[in-house]
Amino acid sequence: MDVCRKRIRHLYLRVGPPDGRVRVSAPLHLDDEAIRNTVVKRMPWIRRHQEKQRSRGPEPDYRFVTGERHYVEGVGIPLNITSYDGPPAVYLLGESSLEMRVRPAAGLSERRTLLTDWYRERLKSRVPPVIAAWEPVMGVKVAELRIRKMKTRWGTCNCRASRIWLNLELAKKPFRCLEYVIVHEMAHLIEPSHNRRFWGILDKLMPDWRTFREELNRFPDTGPAR
Repeated sequence: MDVCRKRIRHLYLRVGPPDGRVRVSAPLHLDDEAIRNTVVKRMPWIRRHQEKQRSRGPEPDYRFVTGERHYVEGVGIPLNITSYDGPPAVYLLGESSLEMRVRPAAGLSERRTLLTDWYRERLKSRVPPVIAAWEPVMGVKVAELRIRKMKTRWGTCNCRASRIWLNLELAKKPFRCLEYVIVHEMAHLIEPSHNRRFWGILDKLMPDWRTFREELNRFPDTGPAR
């Protein structure tokens, strides 16, 4: 178990991939005994998430070659590599092909970076309309959106700055899963903690959120559990 003390009000538990190691973020004032007692109380929850991670199997070992399937909005689409002397680019041709145009000498690292950048730009274009649609419904305002790779979270929210971070892996997930994470993080602008009030807010705003969360955490390309 890894324990990190921070200037926060509440204790947070995470079960990190790939080995199910427990990570604890604790307020500065909590002593070791209080942290241990909380972890013991949450052990059934911890065991459930560890079992989920074990059942997912290994993450895909992508080589970025023609015929390999990559997920876009929940659909596995074959990658097609084309040699091209111009600027490298990625194009989505419906659900039939994910076209990657690269120079003949482009290696695995360059191809991975190219596709990662494409996912990032695609996600950046998909998220703002969702936020704009939910802001008047929830009565909150998101001041800033950022996207990054995360190992243990699908999203985070800085309530004081009204800033939301989203996991880059969400570009691979169905829209309903992306929307769930966005609403989840926006709900923290109303209630910062994962308490009864918070889950009640989600129940009211998105009654099927549990279904979306289950789908979100399903293999393949699952990313972090949440």
